[in-house]
Amino acid sequence: MKNQEKGDDAKRDRVLGMQCPITRRDFLNGVAVGLGSALAANYLPASWAENRGIYYPPALTGMRGSHPGSFEAAHKLRDGSAWDADKPADTGESYDLVVVGGGISGLAAAYFYRQQVGNSARILILDNHDDFGGHAKRNEFRPGGRLLLANGGSFAIESPFPYSKEARGLLTELGIDPPALQQKCFDRDVYRGLDLAYFFDQQTFGAERLVSHAPVGFLGERYLEGKGKWAEFLEKTPLSEQARRDILRIEDDKSDPLAGLTQAEKKERLTKLSYKDFLLNLWKASPDVIPFFQTSTHGLYGIGIDGVPALDCWALHYPGFQGMNLDRVPSKGLTYTALGEVTPQDEYFFHFPDGNASIARLLVRSLIPSAMGGESAEDVVTEKLDYSQLDKPDAPVRIRLNSTAVHVQHAGSSKSAKEVVVAYSQKGDVKTVRGKQVVMACWNMMIPYICTELPDAQKEALHYGVKVPLVYTVVAVKNWQAFEKLRVRGVICPGMYHSMISLDLPVDIGAYKSPRQPDQPVLVRMLRTPCKPGLPARDQHRFGHYDLFTTSFETFERNIRDQLSRVLGAGGFDAARDIDAITVNRWPHGYAYEYNPLWDPDWKEGQRPCDTARQSFGRIAIANSDAAAAAYADQAIDQAYRAVKALST
Repeated sequence: MKNQEKGDDAKRDRVLGMQCPITRRDFLNGVAVGLGSALAANYLPASWAENRGIYYPPALTGMRGSHPGSFEAAHKLRDGSAWDADKPADTGESYDLVVVGGGISGLAAAYFYRQQVGNSARILILDNHDDFGGHAKRNEFRPGGRLLLANGGSFAIESPFPYSKEARGLLTELGIDPPALQQKCFDRDVYRGLDLAYFFDQQTFGAERLVSHAPVGFLGERYLEGKGKWAEFLEKTPLSEQARRDILRIEDDKSDPLAGLTQAEKKERLTKLSYKDFLLNLWKASPDVIPFFQTSTHGLYGIGIDGVPALDCWALHYPGFQGMNLDRVPSKGLTYTALGEVTPQDEYFFHFPDGNASIARLLVRSLIPSAMGGESAEDVVTEKLDYSQLDKPDAPVRIRLNSTAVHVQHAGSSKSAKEVVVAYSQKGDVKTVRGKQVVMACWNMMIPYICTELPDAQKEALHYGVKVPLVYTVVAVKNWQAFEKLRVRGVICPGMYHSMISLDLPVDIGAYKSPRQPDQPVLVRMLRTPCKPGLPARDQHRFGHYDLFTTSFETFERNIRDQLSRVLGAGGFDAARDIDAITVNRWPHGYAYEYNPLWDPDWKEGQRPCDTARQSFGRIAIANSDAAAAAYADQAIDQAYRAVKALST
């Protein structure tokens, strides 16, 4: 029996194309060693390319995000290994500012510091990854020789609230005008005629069925409206008759399940009730409806509806609240993300083809002009960045990649020291530099292990936030004819390995042109947020950390191929034939943790863990979106500005 199962698995792998050459596997096996350097620079593994003077991480495929080599030193530190066990070598380097973390917050801190001190300021930025940007990573593909870009992490310029003067000012100085770019560059007509669909899988729903014309749905991070009507859509699903009746009632019924309560009483009740319990206990829905809704909150929260307050789902326009007549005004108990949905704000949204990696690239071009040509927010998308320029000895600003900070401590008392000693691990060697001041713009949860001299209360506060795990998978395919044939642009998959599949957003900017015809190569986006329903939110995130760090790329690839084949197979999609490349942007420590009233205390103003955690200590200041407990680019920028100002006072 076991031999038969192995044979069946091997046969299925062949059908899925696990043996077929794709960009990632060809180069890992050395097939491309004889190719020219221009092509090699786009696809070869970092180790091969770096050894030959070629270094261009955006074009690497396979396992990205928290890639092998980026987290091992930090995990050793977390697990109790002494930071100085390898007798650190003193580089003799001294800087005005050392920034730990090369994401948007760290790059913005360097930008603001130079504004404050002057262009002659010597700044070193350390980052543990092989590329800068933090979660704002850039993925490049060249299927058929055509450049296609995707965000490997941070998706767009957006926020629940209006951008602050500092954040908006920084984007303006970089040449970014989100409303103008959105109007000019986003083409709403490319996928005209294609609609939303749901895929019901056998394991979860008892039948394999693609049902198109979904009335609404969350596709990743965006809430979209489809063209269908609920009654007609539900009739085509394999859901039980009771589940179909209940969903239709939840979507259309205008009765009030909390009739008799005041506005304040309703909102207070919904704050302490998960959306799952709202459906089961207030709407008295059948448990059969839960699998349909369960993963709809994954893209924004990283957990399912069992861990998201019902009041948040009201703010986000989920069904079931239409008869409750709740005032759409800022309300106590809404999380940061949901509060923005009821706060009047300017429209300030734009998705670069590589997401917020373009912000990071613009910051790098400002800090190190020799690294990249161009002069606008439009040409930065296609300008090639020269990574050999990032860490030049004579440059006032240097970015040192593959360098994990392992110890940061004042050279003497924190009250009187003139310098801070920063130790970092690079390729297994530990080295030290000195800085007059330091901004810790890294993941805040690691800071207590790195800055051991911090007060215990601050360490405890820094540990509180548990970052949200997620995976942005990008698949380069030879064409999107299957989507066209099925008349879908995005498919919600509530029970599958990835909870959604969608065609990439069509954005034309500068010299970059997105695909226009179904016979052209395109990028397909998939979202996975591993979690453990039923546990408190932070424990679900911890489960997800472990899940992602222990899952091989082979497992991801097999699930990707299987899911695309099952969902798009009726449209003629062939995983063995149509997949050109796969990038799995794995972020075990993804979004900054946002406080959740289902699990977290109702702290008084100024007494949240992040308020305590981000306090400056001597010559060390703390930034990153973690310091705001809000996973948005503007918050990363605001925290960078605050940290730099704190160093000057």
